[in-house]
Amino acid sequence: MGSLATTGLLNIIVSIICIAASWWALQSFRFDLFVKKANSAQSKLLQILLSIVIGSGVARFLMEYLASSLLLRDLF
Repeated sequence: MGSLATTGLLNIIVSIICIAASWWALQSFRFDLFVKKANSAQSKLLQILLSIVIGSGVARFLMEYLASSLLLRDLF
């Protein structure tokens, strides 16, 4: 049971870090070229949603990669 809780905690931490990293990376993107009002609440919500989507995708990839890597030790 402890291993499952550790995996869950690791998944949450990795997800938050990846979402924060994608938020930071999206700050350099020029949204004013694609939206009507760059400083509106809708534009900020779009940035938040994009960072969640990108960050959760990256976190899912990292966690699946980690799980696959841990399975490789059973190969040898």
